[in-house]
Amino acid sequence: MSEAEIVAAILWLALTAYAVLAGADFGGGVWDLLASGPRARDQRRAVAEAMGPVWEANHVWLIFLIVGLFTGFPAAFGILSMALYVPLTVALVGIVLRGAAFAFRAHGREAVGDASAWGVAFGASSVIAPFFLAGGAAAVASGAIRVSGGRLVSGFETGWATPYGVLVGLFAVAMCAYLAATYLTVETEGTPLESDFRRRAAAAGLVAGVAAIASLLVAPFAAPSLADALFGRGLPLLILALLNGPIALVAVWRARPRVARFSVAAQVTFVLWAWAVGQWPYLVPPEITIQDAAAPNSTLTALLVVIGIGMALLVPSLWLLFRIFKARNPAAT
Repeated sequence: MSEAEIVAAILWLALTAYAVLAGADFGGGVWDLLASGPRARDQRRAVAEAMGPVWEANHVWLIFLIVGLFTGFPAAFGILSMALYVPLTVALVGIVLRGAAFAFRAHGREAVGDASAWGVAFGASSVIAPFFLAGGAAAVASGAIRVSGGRLVSGFETGWATPYGVLVGLFAVAMCAYLAATYLTVETEGTPLESDFRRRAAAAGLVAGVAAIASLLVAPFAAPSLADALFGRGLPLLILALLNGPIALVAVWRARPRVARFSVAAQVTFVLWAWAVGQWPYLVPPEITIQDAAAPNSTLTALLVVIGIGMALLVPSLWLLFRIFKARNPAAT
């Protein structure tokens, strides 16, 4: 593999980590918004305790992805920044609002009592952010972003503001909810809340499955580039995703929360890598390849050195953060 391909693979690993970890945080906001029944308050407390003080740490993967794309593939970064200006801006506003609402609700409750408005803002922005991020991904994967002579020639609404972009966005929100509910069955194992989140995980899994099948059926007509990627080189991983889906649902329903947690995380990974492998070596199909967009070799070499040093510091630090502080969240008390 060339240095450019190694950097691209590392960035895709960062995207996978963000989807699996931050995706669950987004899903936690969904269940916070939809908490109901006599244990609604306990459900919201479980969400806050599970997110703990690590919920902002998960965004380190998004920051790493953005900086890595800007440094390693500046041409692709410029095109994507223009083509996806609207959905990415909305998603980033949602991420900021979500964080502010989560903090203000916790401290506002201490100061003035129930802070339900901030709770609604937290839940709503937890839906908005993954929906628009996925819409942007749909625009890239479908080949709707067109480039000629190194300049963007497609419109700012192309690819994401379409029925197919909406379908992919709904699939992403459902998957986030599925991840969160599955993780929460582990966090609440042995308590009455476990059954609450198990039912929610099963419902979200079914919705995500229907959306996924619908996306695959519609893809040859609405997103031919994505269909070619998934049914071509990405087919083995797509088959693994299709086989793993029922396994995850059975594990959820049969109260095997730890197996379900692994299976649902694997489901997200299989889907993302089926897309990546299928469209390789393109960063922005059908015009921009990894090599076309890559920075000079000297820049890529320096980037790889920095990534190696950074990961040697970051990964143990995150592990320690999750290990020590995960369940000690003052926002939940």
